[in-house]
Amino acid sequence: MTDKQTHFGYRTVNESEKAAKVAEVFHSVAQKYDIMNDVMSGGLHRVWKHFTITTARVPKGGKVLDIAGGTGDLSRGWAKRVGKDGEVWLTDINSSMLGVGRDRLLNEGLLLPVAVCDAEKLPFPDNYFDLVSVSFGLRNMTHKDAALKEMHRVLKPGGTLLVLEFSKVAKPLAPAYDLYSFKLLPLMGKLIAKDADSYQYLAESIRMHPDQETLKQMMLDAGFDSVDYHNMSAGIVALHKGVKF
Repeated sequence: MTDKQTHFGYRTVNESEKAAKVAEVFHSVAQKYDIMNDVMSGGLHRVWKHFTITTARVPKGGKVLDIAGGTGDLSRGWAKRVGKDGEVWLTDINSSMLGVGRDRLLNEGLLLPVAVCDAEKLPFPDNYFDLVSVSFGLRNMTHKDAALKEMHRVLKPGGTLLVLEFSKVAKPLAPAYDLYSFKLLPLMGKLIAKDADSYQYLAESIRMHPDQETLKQMMLDAGFDSVDYHNMSAGIVALHKGVKF
């Protein structure tokens, strides 16, 4: 039986190989990830995440699952929103990223449950969380449809999924955005993170990710209702919201 093919950036690889290749990227960039985020986005990633956290429907004392939570930016925000009686899980498939996030939160006095887990096979019970979030992680998943169905499964009825992800930029900005992504971004990766190849992959992975309308349909197909999205920075990033009824 031959292995199915999928994309790793612009390259075609076997599905069984993709997770390991993505892992190599994030093991490599984990220690410089936050610095690179600030440099790459001019600090805008903080605005995008702040908008996500402040506009979310999450109750005090609620349960939140932060998938691909990496260095913990959203988990920190969710912990403040749900309060001391709430429960926020910081998860990531990559142990290096998760270790950086756990240590950052501990240094800030936040002790949250942390787990290495695959979004396509979540180790949580059905109907458990009030909110599930995934920030800049969905595009790296091999089977996005399976991951979305898992996110739907673990949400309570009435619970919300938030997907914050790079998306399709407005057409007039596309030439400048391509120049930035494929020329400047790998150069910054080389100078700051000592890793141009990983940031070349990240630029390519953004282009291979479904656009706004396609991702909206994927969420509907996974069982979500009231799916909508909000473009930020002219579509460089989009926040998709879906509700489990």
